[in-house]
Amino acid sequence: MTCCSCFQRHTESGNRVQNAPFADHKARNDPSFEQRFSAGANPAPVPSTNPAPQADNGNMSVDAYRKKHEITIICPGREAPSPFMSFQSTGFPSEILREVQQAGFKAPSPIQAQSWPIALKGSDIVAVAKTGSGKTLGYLLPGFILVKNLRHNSRDGPTVLVLSPTRELATQIQDEAIKFGRSSRISSTCLYGGAPKGPQLRDLERGADIVVATPGRLNDILEMGKVSLRQVAYLVLDEADRMLDMGFEPQIRKIVKQVQPKRQTLMFTATWPREVRKIASDLLTNPVQVNIGNTDELVANKSITQHVEVTTSFEKGRRLDQILRQQEPGSKVIIFCSTKRMCDQLSRNLSRQYGASAIHGDKSQAERDSVLSEFRTGRCPILVATDVAARGLDVKDIRVVVNYDFPTGVEDYVHRIGRTGRAGATGIAYTFFCDQDSKYASDLVKILEGANQNVSPELRAMVGRGGYGGRGPRRWASSNDSYGGQGAYGSQTRDAIITAAVAINMVALQASIPGMAPIPIL
Repeated sequence: MTCCSCFQRHTESGNRVQNAPFADHKARNDPSFEQRFSAGANPAPVPSTNPAPQADNGNMSVDAYRKKHEITIICPGREAPSPFMSFQSTGFPSEILREVQQAGFKAPSPIQAQSWPIALKGSDIVAVAKTGSGKTLGYLLPGFILVKNLRHNSRDGPTVLVLSPTRELATQIQDEAIKFGRSSRISSTCLYGGAPKGPQLRDLERGADIVVATPGRLNDILEMGKVSLRQVAYLVLDEADRMLDMGFEPQIRKIVKQVQPKRQTLMFTATWPREVRKIASDLLTNPVQVNIGNTDELVANKSITQHVEVTTSFEKGRRLDQILRQQEPGSKVIIFCSTKRMCDQLSRNLSRQYGASAIHGDKSQAERDSVLSEFRTGRCPILVATDVAARGLDVKDIRVVVNYDFPTGVEDYVHRIGRTGRAGATGIAYTFFCDQDSKYASDLVKILEGANQNVSPELRAMVGRGGYGGRGPRRWASSNDSYGGQGAYGSQTRDAIITAAVAINMVALQASIPGMAPIPIL
C-alpha cells in the first residue's frame, strides 16, 4: 500500500483526534505515488504523447486540440501527457463513465481533458482557467479513483480534502461529489460556517472519503480535535485567488501543516497573480501548470456579450426596468449590487412584478439555501446579490447578468459576468458605469477589447479624463459590502449624501415600475 496508509488515528478520551502538525512540505521522489492511481481493477491509463485521434474531437491531433482550446502546459524537463479528448480514453471505471454520460456530457472540457492525465500520474497541478470551465470534475474524478484504490477507513479521516473560499461554492462542490460519486459508494461531507457544527461533526464521525470545506470552519473543527487530516493524500485548493483575496492564506497554511508532506496538491484558479504564484511555490512540488487561454492578462469569457453603459446613479433604475422588460418571462437574471442595503431594497421593489430575492453576507445559511433553491428552479427568477455570489454560483441557465453597481476591481467584474455563458452557453452582461467608477475605465476597456466587445465612445472618454472622471475628488469611494469609504468628506456627511442618492434612485425606479411598493425613507 502507499506511504499514507500507515497513518493511524490517535485518540484521547472523548474521541478527540490528535492533529500533530507535519513538517514543512518537502520535495518528494516517491515511486509509489503514481502507483496509487494504477492499483486496483480499473487502472486509468496515461496515453502516449501521440495517441490516435479521438472521434469526439473530429479526428483532431493533440497539437490541433491544444491550439483550438488555447491550452498551454508548463512542465520544465518533462513531457506532458496528451489530453483525454474523449471519455472513453480516460479509462475511468464504468460506474463513473455512466454518471458522466447520464449528466449529458459529450466530451471532456479542455481543462478536464488536459488535467486528468496529469492528475492520474500523481503530479501536482496548477490549473489556470476561467470560471464555468468544468474544473470541479477536473479534480473530483481523479480524486474518486484515488479513494477507490487507497481504500482508507473513512472514519479515520478523509482521503481527499477540497478547500473553497465560500460556502456557496463549497456546497456546489459537495453536490457534484454526491452526484458523481454515488454509484462508486464514495462518501463526502461539507464543512462551512454559518451553520450548526453538530450535523457536520456527525457526518465526520460516520466517515467521509471526501471533505469539502471553507478554511475557517475546518480550522474550528481541527481545533476541537474532531477530524484528522493525516490520511489526506489529495489536496485541492479551488478558487485559490479568491481565497487569498479574502485573507485566508494564514488559515490555509495552518491546515496544510496537518496534511502529510507526501500528498498530491492541485490548485485551481481563475487568475494567476503574484500572490497565487507565491503560495503555489510554497505548497506544491514540481507542479505541472495547465493554462486555458492567456494567463498573463485578465480575460473575460468570449461567449458573453458585454454592454457597458456610462450612466448616472439616478438613471440606473429606469434602465434596469427596461432590461428586465426585454427578457422572456422566467429568464434567470442576476443583479449585482455593492451593498447589502441596496440588495434588499432592489429585491423588495422588483419582487412584485418580476419575482426577486436577495442574497448577501447577512443572510443565514438557511435563507441562502432557500433563495438559491428558488432561483435554480425558476420560482424566483431574479437574484439580487453582493459579491458573495460572484464566484461559486454555478447555475447553467442564467441568461443575463446586470452590474447595477460596478465592483471594486475588474477581477470581480470578470467573475460576476462569468455567472452567465457557462458550460459552452452564451450570455449577456449589462454594466452601469458611473463617474465614481472611472478609475477602472482603462482596465475595463482592456477586458472588453480582449473579448472582442464593443467599447462606447463615452467609456473611452473616461479613460482620457483619468482617475476621477475629470470632476475633482470623488465624494465617496466604492466599497464591497458597505456604503463608501472616507473619501474627501467625513463619514457623517458622506452617509447623508449616499442616503439621499439611494432614496432618489429608488424613487426613480419606483416611478418606472407600476404597482411598486412605497419606498421607506432611509
